[in-house]
Amino acid sequence: MAENYFVVNLKARKEIAESTMEFRFEKPKGFEFIAGQHVLVTLINPKETDAEGNRRVFCLASAPYEEDLIVACRMRDTAFKREFGTMKIGSEVELRGPYGSMTLDKTQGKPAVFLAGGIGITPFRSIILDATARRLAGELSLFYSNYRPEDAAYISELRGIEKENKNYTFIPTMTEMKKSKMTWNGERGYISKEMLAKYVEDLKLPVYYITGPPLMVLSMQAVLLEMGVAPDSIETEQFIGY
Repeated sequence: MAENYFVVNLKARKEIAESTMEFRFEKPKGFEFIAGQHVLVTLINPKETDAEGNRRVFCLASAPYEEDLIVACRMRDTAFKREFGTMKIGSEVELRGPYGSMTLDKTQGKPAVFLAGGIGITPFRSIILDATARRLAGELSLFYSNYRPEDAAYISELRGIEKENKNYTFIPTMTEMKKSKMTWNGERGYISKEMLAKYVEDLKLPVYYITGPPLMVLSMQAVLLEMGVAPDSIETEQFIGY
């Protein structure tokens, strides 16, 4: 058995936003990861499959100190999501990892600015919780774009962390409030140069981390490059079909 191969049990699941589910798996003995990394999850003998296959890459939403391994996803109508979303508690999946380099150590003392769209928030939950628990001194700013508050996973938790971490600023923004049934007093519209400048003092200084749908990631990357941010100060990860 390879060192990074595990079989883990599903401990719990719950809806954390509209059409978005969180899954908590047991953390196997000896499994260690850095906040921001991801794993490969494979269904074991699924009842159905399709052209997209029976495995998915998930960024870990859990911080390294948490008891469980947490992943979250949008519940699209695919064979994998149907199987994943209806697994009985105690069911087993195969897990490989951790992988990835979207980690906070790239900042090297610089401020970190996180730009998340939709379910792309998962690695940033891990990073923010970990940095807060370890009392890291670096400045952290998290911009989180969703259509509506109903779609925003972990939004209350991420807002609450501001009370614990004086170096952390949370800026959620909504792009389609006309479709929402909730009230909203925060930012509206897509993350832009103007919105970034409102909260980030020196736009060229931070290391930027971008996660979300491919179009959002490419758009934000273009905005940052136009602002004069150095390419090696931009880290990206696209979430396709999640």
